[in-house]
Amino acid sequence: MPFSRNFLSEEQLLCSICLDVFDNPVSTPCGHSFCMTCIGHYWDSVKHCQCPLCKQTFKRKPDLHINRTLREIIEQFKRMKENPGASGGDRAGREAEEGVRKQDSVDGTVRPGQLPGYLLEEMKQRLARHRAYSISLASHNETGSELPVTPNTESTSDTQPPGFARQVSLRRYTLSGAADAMKVPLCPKHHRNLELFCRSDLECVCVECGQTEHQSHDITCAEKEWQSHKMKIGITETEIQEMTKERMQKVDEIKQSLVDMKVSNAEASLRSMQLFGALISSLERSQAGLLEVTEINRRSAEHQAELMIRELEQEITELRKRGTALAKLAQTENYITGLKGYSDVSAPMSMKDWTGVSLTCDLGTKAVYSSVCQLVEQFKEELQKVPAVLDVTLDTNTAHPRLILSEDKKKVWCGERHQQVPINHERFDRVVCVLGCEGFTSGRHYWEVEVDGKTDWDLGVASHSCNRKGKITVSPSNGYWFLSLRDKSNYAFRTEPSTALPLSLRPQKIGLFVDYEKGQLSFYNVDAKMHIYTFMDNFSETIYPFFSPCTNKTGTNDAPLVITPVLLD
Repeated sequence: MPFSRNFLSEEQLLCSICLDVFDNPVSTPCGHSFCMTCIGHYWDSVKHCQCPLCKQTFKRKPDLHINRTLREIIEQFKRMKENPGASGGDRAGREAEEGVRKQDSVDGTVRPGQLPGYLLEEMKQRLARHRAYSISLASHNETGSELPVTPNTESTSDTQPPGFARQVSLRRYTLSGAADAMKVPLCPKHHRNLELFCRSDLECVCVECGQTEHQSHDITCAEKEWQSHKMKIGITETEIQEMTKERMQKVDEIKQSLVDMKVSNAEASLRSMQLFGALISSLERSQAGLLEVTEINRRSAEHQAELMIRELEQEITELRKRGTALAKLAQTENYITGLKGYSDVSAPMSMKDWTGVSLTCDLGTKAVYSSVCQLVEQFKEELQKVPAVLDVTLDTNTAHPRLILSEDKKKVWCGERHQQVPINHERFDRVVCVLGCEGFTSGRHYWEVEVDGKTDWDLGVASHSCNRKGKITVSPSNGYWFLSLRDKSNYAFRTEPSTALPLSLRPQKIGLFVDYEKGQLSFYNVDAKMHIYTFMDNFSETIYPFFSPCTNKTGTNDAPLVITPVLLD
């Protein structure tokens, strides 16, 4: 319907940037309108996106769309400007225009900033047609009938994929825009209902998001998706309850095994005391060693039980938390909150299979009792096989450049910087270690090293052909057999992977015993007269005592390794 130019002035349709009539007008979130090209160039030239009129700043660049109603008004205004007679060339047109004026204002004029009555009526008719189309879509969702065909193509997007509109839920429209039949959160980007669920990204989206960012994704109705997930919650709760029950039973089983083990240990200790009390004083040291083995086994089993119980209790706690979260989630009727929470609590839980796990109560005393019968007969023979005390000195040709050796070659520690030393193929150039001068290919050998005051060290033996350049992989298969201390309390024998050794007493002096023919390497706590660890292997070439004081760690590990004389009783 044409209207008179008196309703609008050209100043009302000017872009405040180019000062010309709007070309493809767009509106910012603050409500001001500009030419799409003008506002685009303006935002490209400033640091922050803000409205040129009210200076409101936007955190992110708004996604603008052409204001079609304003564009139609501008097009009609341009046509009237080009053909002035179109606004009142005949009497009927003037009468229609006069009638509209009377409806809009009592005094026969349109107030500034108001739309003419006929244009308002046309907007109401378009909204009515849009609402009827949405009701048809909602009816289609319930009955599964074919999508209705409507000549009003303005309510759908040109880029909408076929069949996509079938997932649109029922909406009602007012003159101020779309409103929801129920309170549903709005998309922060497009300010439309989050009525769809993207299975690809696991998030709720609006229809416009589904047509753009999620066009190729698996999209479904959010409310129906939540109802499907709520059915799965009950099944998951049952599974969690069963898993919790199994783990609680396993905790009780381990606790009972721990009680039985303590009783067995008390009985074994009593029998051991009675048995070894009958032996001569020369066997007292062996008795203490055997009792220590029993105690280590008990402590190891107790430690293992504590770890298993702690792990089970942690899993029980996690399962209970998951069960509580699922029970709470099942009560919510808000599918947005439900779907968001379900993606967090429905993730597979990393749980250990405890079916075959149990705590053994065997303290290894059977082997002790059987060996005692042979010990007396073998004792005299063993006295004749006392190992030769090895007088170990350090080989300066193998020492890493940061290592400092004492004049008698009995002490070694790590300095702050490299020293000027000859370069040779025997020297370690990356690992701070040194070998002993004395190698051997047979016999039984014993030496002692003081480690008091150190937080880190390595002691053992190394083969003649071991790699000494660059990064070294320390393991028996690579010609290295040694015991390590890290961070004051972490003892381990360097196998693949390392064998952790929980020690109750921190040794101040380490005794090393090598039986070349048997392939035996043993470590002892000299002061406590306790056996630490024995490793069995096959030696096939010359082996040398191995020493590493490790780096000094800015003074916290600067104490030396000291080769001490062996005192024979």
